[in-house]
Amino acid sequence: MNEIMKITLPTPFPVGDVNAYLLKGDALTLVDVGPLTEEAKHSLDEQLNDAGYSINDIEQIVLTHHHPDHAGMLDHFSEDAVIYGHPYNKHWLQRGNVFDEVYTKFYHTLFLEGGVPEQFLSLLPRFKAPLKYLGKRNLDVTVLEGDKIPGLEDWSILETLGHAQSHVSFYREKDGVLIAGDHLLAHISPNPLLEPSFHSDERPKPILQYIQSLKKLQQLDISIAYTGHGENIENAAELIQSRLQKQHERALYAKHLLQDGSKTIYELCQLLFPKIYQKELGLTFSETVAQTDYLKSIDQIDKIVDNGTHFFSAKG
Repeated sequence: MNEIMKITLPTPFPVGDVNAYLLKGDALTLVDVGPLTEEAKHSLDEQLNDAGYSINDIEQIVLTHHHPDHAGMLDHFSEDAVIYGHPYNKHWLQRGNVFDEVYTKFYHTLFLEGGVPEQFLSLLPRFKAPLKYLGKRNLDVTVLEGDKIPGLEDWSILETLGHAQSHVSFYREKDGVLIAGDHLLAHISPNPLLEPSFHSDERPKPILQYIQSLKKLQQLDISIAYTGHGENIENAAELIQSRLQKQHERALYAKHLLQDGSKTIYELCQLLFPKIYQKELGLTFSETVAQTDYLKSIDQIDKIVDNGTHFFSAKG
């Protein structure tokens, strides 16, 4: 049986500290590594030392997803450490010219379709600012649902897309333990972040992926969930049901805001997040798109396209 040690690391992001997990099994494994900062590295070194290890003792690293607070510090580990993760991670870990072209085109198109005023298009380069906390060391081995990781044969890999297009969770059936990454958090609902597919012109719909992934977890007998941020979860079934219900309620509120006439994503975003939409345009825009994707999927709104701009209106 693998012993699980939580390692909490500081981040420069509003979400606060991030959790990594040391699994002391047949292979010494670290799940997630924290951001690329000196503070996080110092904290990681200290906590590993307190447990009787050093950073060079880590034999393999498993990523729940590619976001900088979880995958940033890969460069600091031994070259012998084997890095596992979902194939989508590599686009963000490599970040070459193709990445920049696809990334810029994706968000530029989204903003134009969403009716974002032209002056805000200059903010797009700022969306990549957090990537300075993400190293450029690539995966050694890609894994998908159904695959196994050496030394962790008791753990099943679950594809839990939604918060990220690379997100995976890990479940140990014999005792119901889940390592949930950012898919399931105790006190906040993860933002379904918009990300390009890199393989298709079709835009992913992360909110629908997130809901599908939550429903996948409903089929499991989860005794405890170790999360990417904050406290462990011991009432996973109840929390998942609450997350699904609250998502539905948020979407119906967005529909209510569309009752008095059609609106662009940007106009709806202003109504949903009047105090922070400008400061956090990337996050609030993602959340607004999520609500329209969800409402469209349950046939509660209509969409029309006028000169390249998308407008949404409530049905009924």
